[in-house]
Amino acid sequence: MAADFLLYGSYGYTGRLIAERARELGLTPLLAGRDARAVEAQAAELGAPHRAFALDDAAALDAALRETRVVLHAAGPFSHTARPMVEACLRTGAQYLDITGEIGVFEMAAAQDARARPAGVMLLPGAGFDVVPSDCLAAHLHRRLPGATSLTLAFQALGGASRGTLTTMAENAGEGGAVRRRGRITRVPAAWRSMEVDFGRGPVTVTTIPWGDVSTAYHSTGIPDIEVYTRIPRNQVRLMRATRHLGWLLGSAPVQGLMKRAIRKGPPGPTAEQRAGGASLLWGRVEDADGRRAVSRLRAPEGYTLTARTAAEAVRRVLAGDAPAGFQTPSRAYGADWILQFEGVEREDVE
Repeated sequence: MAADFLLYGSYGYTGRLIAERARELGLTPLLAGRDARAVEAQAAELGAPHRAFALDDAAALDAALRETRVVLHAAGPFSHTARPMVEACLRTGAQYLDITGEIGVFEMAAAQDARARPAGVMLLPGAGFDVVPSDCLAAHLHRRLPGATSLTLAFQALGGASRGTLTTMAENAGEGGAVRRRGRITRVPAAWRSMEVDFGRGPVTVTTIPWGDVSTAYHSTGIPDIEVYTRIPRNQVRLMRATRHLGWLLGSAPVQGLMKRAIRKGPPGPTAEQRAGGASLLWGRVEDADGRRAVSRLRAPEGYTLTARTAAEAVRRVLAGDAPAGFQTPSRAYGADWILQFEGVEREDVE
């Protein structure tokens, strides 16, 4: 059976949702990952071709990419896995997409632009909830106020988290926060600032986090000062602030092992019912040097459901030939209004 694209990490929580959505769109993924038993079981369930190989098996990886020419990389944490996949795409001329939300991965991909562009290779990290809706909202706000010098984004995810997301959070627990100042990514303490925003349901308190838009929104808009906030329970904010003094401990091998074992004992991710009842609420504000401002809001489906839809649709567009070469963000590749094509997405200009 011929495959349309390589889906690496296909048997993970989000990978499964993407594989199912791809099949609904009439696409055939080449299911892949390093766990042969898991990928074989998934392939039997979906009736799709499969391969089992690790990312350090360059020969097997290159063969799969030369066969499919497009990869949707869904095996995180991407800080460990993205670079070998990007390098393989540059070697083989395959188009690269992933679903990361990690600042370092976006910046790594951006640094490969000069290699990717002449090779005709698109590098599009963040083709899921991280960061399609927020990146499109940032580009829309910049369109409303082209002279903006600061951008503030906030979101509230109503629903649970997958093991993969929690593992990435655990690995970064001691790293603190990040914002962008005068065009440069700047480290700040964890839970550095809090403020109130209205997602459309009344004011709630949100707190800074090192979300992927600290990287991508700058590449999409050129706005030099960027902060990203999310809704976090008060007790978790206190824990985040405590990590300012315990980062060395949280990054140690024993504590990392303890946290990851606890994550593995938990559920793989939100249930279908939780996803159906969840939502993604986003808010953004831009300001210019003269004090002019614009505020917009966005409501979208639950994050994992949205990731499956946006990632699969991005693959469909790439397969249709819509793959601008070089490093891309979602809004640079497909426009600020791309997010509006997805069912359940509404955008509102507030002021």
